[in-house]
Amino acid sequence: MSHVPLTRRAMLAGVAALPLAASLTPARAAAPMLGASTTRHTRVTFGSFEVTTLLAATTPRPDPQTIFGLNVSADEFAAVSAAANIPTDQAQFFFTPTVINTGTELVLFDTGLSADAITTALNDAGYTPDQVDVVVITHMHGDHIGGLMREDGEATFSNARYVTGSVEYDAWAAMENATFDARMRPLAEQTRMIGEGDSIAPGLTALAAFGHTPGHMAYRVESGGKSLLLAVDFANHYVWSLAHPDWEVKFDMDKAQAAATRRRLLDMLAADKMPFIGYHMPWPAMGYVETRGDGFHYVPASYQLML
Repeated sequence: MSHVPLTRRAMLAGVAALPLAASLTPARAAAPMLGASTTRHTRVTFGSFEVTTLLAATTPRPDPQTIFGLNVSADEFAAVSAAANIPTDQAQFFFTPTVINTGTELVLFDTGLSADAITTALNDAGYTPDQVDVVVITHMHGDHIGGLMREDGEATFSNARYVTGSVEYDAWAAMENATFDARMRPLAEQTRMIGEGDSIAPGLTALAAFGHTPGHMAYRVESGGKSLLLAVDFANHYVWSLAHPDWEVKFDMDKAQAAATRRRLLDMLAADKMPFIGYHMPWPAMGYVETRGDGFHYVPASYQLML
């Protein structure tokens, strides 16, 4: 390698030119603040299926102990929260429908809070509402049936047939509930009523998870020798519901039954090392369960479902 000699005169001339060079650099505006953001969908291949979680909404809510841990003291709630590095004054809520492409049908599990929100999430994932073949309603809470109808009263999913649990439908049909009457009841004639163990498509099987609502259903997804559980709402928080499955939850309609269901299904997930998708789990809502003491521990999925 050859070296170019640098004389003292040349070095001084270069140093003298530095202020001029700096003054000739064009001024640049600072990069703008863009605010927090996240993806709206996550897709994995599961056997021969494509499984996509859809972030239909996310929002903070204050004073989470008015929802979780109703039967424990504020001190206990604070201690458990502090150990998990989460605040006690607010919590972030996620609303995550799942869409599964079986190769022959596009099956949507739950519809979020509104038609606009689920349409936006589907579009982000590359789908349109008219491509949905089957809409499965796991239970009748408003954040699951809210997207069934548009504001003009027309069905959001114009080409779909509907599936829900018969126990769940009958219970809500006997109540006075404006959201059910506006969103679900008009679709009754297009809806297939099912029970525990029924298949809605090859590889998609209903699993009774009663308690959160009278006929709340989870769904087992099986393809290519793999199993996944769509857990829906039997456990609604990754710490408060898993570490302490016996803590009472405001939205569980039968709190004792819900706690028993929670413990039974969490035990199954841990024993079988089965991945699950939870409707209200931290985005993208995919994870695993481990036993820990008398409760359980949530382990977010990393790359396991990408393999």
